[in-house]
Amino acid sequence: MARLPYIEAIIKETMRRHPVAVMLAPHLAMEHCNVGGYDICKGTRVFINTWSMGRDPSVWDSPEDFRPERFLGKANIDVKGQNFELLPFGSGRRMCPGYSLGLKMIQSSLANMLHGFNWKLPENMKPQDLSMDEVYGLATIRKFPLVAITEPRLPLHLY
Repeated sequence: MARLPYIEAIIKETMRRHPVAVMLAPHLAMEHCNVGGYDICKGTRVFINTWSMGRDPSVWDSPEDFRPERFLGKANIDVKGQNFELLPFGSGRRMCPGYSLGLKMIQSSLANMLHGFNWKLPENMKPQDLSMDEVYGLATIRKFPLVAITEPRLPLHLY
């Protein structure tokens, strides 16, 4: 993926805008602390809202816009729990144990789909007609299915 920085940026931007899990696993404050001006008492159950973090205008310029370019040249922002701006798999000991495999699957699947197919919208449909509305629960899912038409780029005998 090091040689495909734009695909890496698309994945990060997708995870920022549409996290699979809206809330990370709850944590317990081990000691009294102050975070962002809020006092957190020892023993308080803390939930991390990844959906809200990805839309925070104090962190992201134009957070409602899908702009993978924001991650180009920012190799220091990764998805492995080291940057609080982007925590799609959590962080620390409670990080998703399958993040490495999951990330590799997403990267190879996206790269192969973009390489192997031309993509277009159904007839009479414009990009403005796409709904990116979500239904919130334990996972974030599309309110309306996304529809796209694919056409193979290569001759069929190569697939």
